[in-house]
Amino acid sequence: MWYPFRIVVAPIFLSVFVLSLLESRGLAYREYFTPEQRIQLEKIQTVFVDVLALTDNGSVDATPLIDTVVQRLADAGYSAVRHSTQAHDVILRVKCEQRKTWEGTTVAGGDADLPDAPSRLWKGPACQLTYLLGGMKIKWQKEVRTDFEDAVAAAQAAQAPDAGRYVMATLQEALGKYEFPLLLAAEWGHSDRLLKLLDSPDTSQARKLKIMSLLGDMQADAAMPKLKEALKDRDLAKQALSAIGNLGRDGIPLLVELMNTSPQLEVQAAAAKSLGQLGGLHGDASVVLPLLAKLQDPKTDWTVLTEVAWALGKIPDKRSIQPLYDLDKKLQAIRDPDNVTLKKLKEAVFWSIKQCDTWDQYS
Repeated sequence: MWYPFRIVVAPIFLSVFVLSLLESRGLAYREYFTPEQRIQLEKIQTVFVDVLALTDNGSVDATPLIDTVVQRLADAGYSAVRHSTQAHDVILRVKCEQRKTWEGTTVAGGDADLPDAPSRLWKGPACQLTYLLGGMKIKWQKEVRTDFEDAVAAAQAAQAPDAGRYVMATLQEALGKYEFPLLLAAEWGHSDRLLKLLDSPDTSQARKLKIMSLLGDMQADAAMPKLKEALKDRDLAKQALSAIGNLGRDGIPLLVELMNTSPQLEVQAAAAKSLGQLGGLHGDASVVLPLLAKLQDPKTDWTVLTEVAWALGKIPDKRSIQPLYDLDKKLQAIRDPDNVTLKKLKEAVFWSIKQCDTWDQYS
């Protein structure tokens, strides 16, 4: 008697669970902040830069590292002070070591699995970045590493007489390239600063791509006009579409139009992918019919079709089941084992069928 009840509940529970995970990834402010702390975050302008430089022979002068961090923050529009006695809104701590010390087990999942998250396996040179708000250490931690683990061997290979100083110079260079000011601006909810940088002619294309990615993760609706403008730039269009996919429902008509009319296949594919992200994030089934129309259009390129199929799987809907089965039947009739594009398309269709046809999956 209980079995039919399970069939109905399980897919619903999974859908709600997945949607909650997707939504949590795009929060502009972390849930653990209190309302008072969120107000403090919004007002951050001056940062006290506290840097510690440790080699195997003890601490060394951290001034060059401090100079780099201060300059990077200034480039993002923040003021920085070097002494705790000077007025400041937040403390940015940077601990650079020739040999990273063990600091205990780190959490897993979410930001902890990103490439710049602290790694318990890495024992070589590294700088760890954290910040304190109102004297409390916040659950935000990033790590910058060298491309070598053995500092002594690397210094010898570079004919550097002092391994410790060589390491600090290398880490200083890494901090000069790492986009921690952008990550902090996103963490603090400062979309206005990111938008200003996005609009600056001095901002590189690579940095603009990073900014758009962060704006999408923040669900910063104020970014929509800038992201629409970025669509005109071929090099930025794909990332702009991805960011739009993380924003509100207002982006749906634009994404549908680009999926259907853009002369660039990569833009069509990116628009379809973003429709899936947006529909899944908000539980908005209005994107299903445009995606199905694209799926059933015989002129749709296979690379675009692949993203359309993935997108439909992110918004499980009974209307998608038969069209996906029909497409799967046609694809299975094509025998071309060396065709990578075809293989990817088959995988996407198979996965989406399993997501949409949940009754069959649990029966």
